[in-house]
Amino acid sequence: MDVKAAISVQGGKPLIVDTVRLDGPRAGEVLIELVAAGLCHSDQTIADGSRSWDSFPIVLGHEAAGIVREVGPGVTRLRVGDKVIPCAMPECGQCPPCRSKKTNLCDEFFRPYARKPMSWRGSEITSFTNLGTFAQCITVREIQVAKIRDDAPLDLVCCMGCAGITGIGAVLKTARVEPGSSVVVFGLGGIGLNVVDGARIAGAKTIIGIDVNPAKEAPSRLAGMTHFLNPLEHGANIVGVIKEMTGGGADYVFECAGHEPLLQQAIDCSRTGWGVIVLIGNYSGPSTRALPVQPKSIQHSRIVTGSHLGNMKSLSEFPELVDMFVDGRLKQQNLISHRIKLDQINEGFELMAKSQAQRVVIDF
Repeated sequence: MDVKAAISVQGGKPLIVDTVRLDGPRAGEVLIELVAAGLCHSDQTIADGSRSWDSFPIVLGHEAAGIVREVGPGVTRLRVGDKVIPCAMPECGQCPPCRSKKTNLCDEFFRPYARKPMSWRGSEITSFTNLGTFAQCITVREIQVAKIRDDAPLDLVCCMGCAGITGIGAVLKTARVEPGSSVVVFGLGGIGLNVVDGARIAGAKTIIGIDVNPAKEAPSRLAGMTHFLNPLEHGANIVGVIKEMTGGGADYVFECAGHEPLLQQAIDCSRTGWGVIVLIGNYSGPSTRALPVQPKSIQHSRIVTGSHLGNMKSLSEFPELVDMFVDGRLKQQNLISHRIKLDQINEGFELMAKSQAQRVVIDF
């Protein structure tokens, strides 16, 4: 079938919205008609060329919600008509990580997947994270599709497969934030806003949000932020200000901006002895470079850790977040600031580049 999709042909060039050919589902696959898709910073860094990438042309996008329209042979967990959220992280259920409660990093995520259901101008085309959700329909593996409840509003939960699971999962599953604790969030974009939401759910007493854009304060307060700091007003003293506010350092710190100079600040403003620093943001440039960190700051019994998609299993655990939203416990509707059509996708990325948006959503 023919579908419209947004194609990145080279980093730094505008995406092209054109017709691609989509194969139907083969064994273990399903075809999903997408209702809405979110624009994420991970997509943006490939599109603008700030992140090293060599698989062009590519249909970007990995954050969406839709309805199953076809199922391939051997698919038993999903049916036509199911509301679903495609997930970048598979959950095969068979590998050691899937059988473990320690991680969500399924072995299938690291294995090359040769199948390319989309073709453009006569040649196969790559789909980002084997999804490529900047398209009207996608064909994906069943192990990358989370079934969600029938009453979930797809236009609102469409960002939960990345921003939601990454931010909230980092709080609840990676850091395991404790009630009454203090939390600092560097960067109040889509991920940071979900970290704030998760910290509120976890019962944190003090939630300090940090961003250079004052417009980020209002939606963050709605999500549960208790204090807002603009680093432009505090300069090099931002660490001291945070330590004073938290009585010596924050219990948990989340770096969501992917900005290298913030890494040392995030460590320094945490409590010596038990501070936990979670790195979530994507750092631009080559993946082989080293990040500058003072070893002594970590030796003071702090824990610095990464978190990929919130350390939350995509199929067996993630749907619980959708339940939390439908039941009124989360603030996902506060996350979406702009809605666009697919042919406006470059304008959506411009809004993100100018820090004028929380989350931009494509309505198909």
